[in-house]
Formats: sequence, C-alpha cells, structure tokens
Amino acid sequence: MTLLGWIIFIFALLFSIMLHEAGHFATAKKFRMKVTQFFVGFGQTLWSRVRGETEYGIKAIPAGGFVKIVGMTALEDVDPEDEARSFRRQPGWQRIIVLAAGSFMHFALAFVLLFILAAGIGLSNTNSSAVGAIDPCVPTSITATSCTKSNPASPAVKAGLRSGDKIIALGGTRVHTWNQLGAAIRAQKPGTPVNVTVLRNGHRLTLHPSMAVVNGRKGSYLGVSPAVLYATVNPVRAVTYAGSEFGQVVVGSVKALGSIPKAIPELFAKNRSSTAGGNVTSVVGAGEYTGQAFAANVGWQTKVSIVLLIVISLNIFVGLFNLLPLLPLDGGHLAVVIYEQIRSWIARLRRRPDPGLVDMRKLLPLSVGVFALLVGFGLLLIMADLVNPVHIPQ
Repeated sequence: MTLLGWIIFIFALLFSIMLHEAGHFATAKKFRMKVTQFFVGFGQTLWSRVRGETEYGIKAIPAGGFVKIVGMTALEDVDPEDEARSFRRQPGWQRIIVLAAGSFMHFALAFVLLFILAAGIGLSNTNSSAVGAIDPCVPTSITATSCTKSNPASPAVKAGLRSGDKIIALGGTRVHTWNQLGAAIRAQKPGTPVNVTVLRNGHRLTLHPSMAVVNGRKGSYLGVSPAVLYATVNPVRAVTYAGSEFGQVVVGSVKALGSIPKAIPELFAKNRSSTAGGNVTSVVGAGEYTGQAFAANVGWQTKVSIVLLIVISLNIFVGLFNLLPLLPLDGGHLAVVIYEQIRSWIARLRRRPDPGLVDMRKLLPLSVGVFALLVGFGLLLIMADLVNPVHIPQ
C-alpha cells in the first residue's frame, strides 16, 4: 500500500507539472507565439515527437518541466523570420498572462480537487457520538504514545465497547455529539461504574465501565476516539468550501514560505515534527506522506481525503513559490516584464524613447546564484526527509 501511495503521488506530481507547462503552452499559442518544445522532466530525452512546429517529449529526471518559447529574453538569438512571433516582441499584458499561466494552473487544479473532495468524497465530521477507535490501555500520561505490559486495559476495552458503537447516553445524560460525550466522560467520578447506553447494529445495550485517570488530563478517561463520518455536499456548498479551504491553504503556504529561512537548523532536530520550519518538506517527504496515508489502517475516504489534501497543498505551495520575484522562477520573469512596462510608461510621460527590454546579462549572476541556492536547499530537504522524516499522525 505504501508503494501504491508513492505511485499515485508521482503520477499526481507529473500531472501537475504537465498542467503547469500546459498553461504556458496554451496561452503562448493563443497569442501566436512560436513554441518549439514542450517537455516534462530534465536531462536525457526518453521520448519525443514533433507535431507541427513543436517537439513534445519526456526526459529522464522528473523534477520539473519546461516550454521553450522563442525569444524569451533579449539574449536569445532568433531567426529574423521568427522575430515577430517571439515572446519578447509581444505586448506586456500578453507576456504577463503567459508567465502567470503556470501558477494559475496549479491554483485551478487545487480548487477543482477541493470541489471534488467536498462533492464527491465528502466532508468529514467527527462531532457525532459514534465510536471510531478504542484505546487498548490507559496511558501513563497524555504524552504517551504506546502501551506496555504494565499499562492496565482502558475502561472501554474492559466494558466491551466496540468501534462503530454509537453512544446515546452516559451516566444518565443523553449525548448527541462528541463534544457532549467528552463533557459527560470528564464529569464522571473515576473508579465508579457508569451506565453507558450504546446502539450496536440497531440494538440498544447498556455497558458499565469504570472511568480511569490519566496524568495531565482533566477529568476522567474512557479510552475512545470519534468515528470519522463523511457526507457529500451540494455543488454550491462544495464551491464555498473549496474557496474557504483554498484561502486557508494559501495562508498556511505563505507561513511555510516565511519559515524557510529558519527551517534549516530544525530539519535535523529530534523534534522536527513539532517545529514549524521542520515541517517544510521536499517531494520525497510529500511522497512519503502519501505512502503513509495509503498504508494507514483507516477507511478509503480518509485515505483519499489525505492524499487529495497533500496534492492540493503541494500545488498551492508550488504555485505561490513560483510567483516569488526571483529569477529564474516565473515570478522573476514577471517582475522583469512589469519593470519594463513601468519604465516604458514613465518614458512616455517624459516624452522620451522607450528604453526597451531589460539587459538580462546584468541579471545573469543573480539568476545563477538563486538557482544554485534553490538546488542546494532542495537537496538539503531531500536529505532531511531521508534521514529524519516527518511522520503523519496515524
């Protein structure tokens, strides 16, 4: 199942890359720019085919992709017959659309997947009184994550509670939600038998657990976790959910981008999972998350939901990251085009000649430096994910 999760993640990653490049490709074609190559991956070419004036293909290293548009900068030599269709000769607003189209496709894919999650898979609800999991023992403290032979069985186990039971009353108090059930559990006196009425397979029965105490926990302890119930919503509700969730992921992605500078010392810390910077991960870490999700002992809806949310978060993060005003990212090229447009506008106001395209030779050292920094940080993230991985909670 872990391998299946990895396969699905790699497919989703390649599909996202293809959509990104398709955004550049389709908009460039729309504006009649000459596109000579459309490739997924880098390195040695594994397969390619020429259709019309464009070569389509797949390269050996699936770490990105590219669309080759003639005349992207003033440094490129272009045949005189192609100059009129070169990227650099098109109006600024068209170049901005072409450059932004890659990130737009990431955002569009994320929004569509969020809609599918709500309308097709269903939104989760843990605030019912249905029992999902039974804790096997009474933990020594609220921070304990495993049971030992010295840990007594949990009250739920001793009383015979089962996963799927719906608790409708506890200690004489009717409960309908998990919040109500939790309050009723905490209010009980430890060590004293309590009447718990449950519905099991349509039949009502009463159990008699005696609550326990856990160090660091307020109130009594029964040893049950809520069931995750899923319900699909109508298209209107799905759209509003997608918009709201999209905004929350954007905010989280911006915070993650802001935490990158302080992430390096936290990547190899023992408590990496509990640090904000340490949770910044590479595609290796994201693939590992997906594999863990498929290997987890949860229902198919939970598995699919987790995988979709991983793919959604990855696409939004990559879309935002790609818009950073740094060369050689699309955002860097966008910043250059916008600067050219502002400079041209000021020249017109001053009735001076259009200064034309930016001299990219002056920006090459900066572009190379940023590229080297991104590659170095990417390799560091991969190493951290291999030797000190972050595990999603089961």
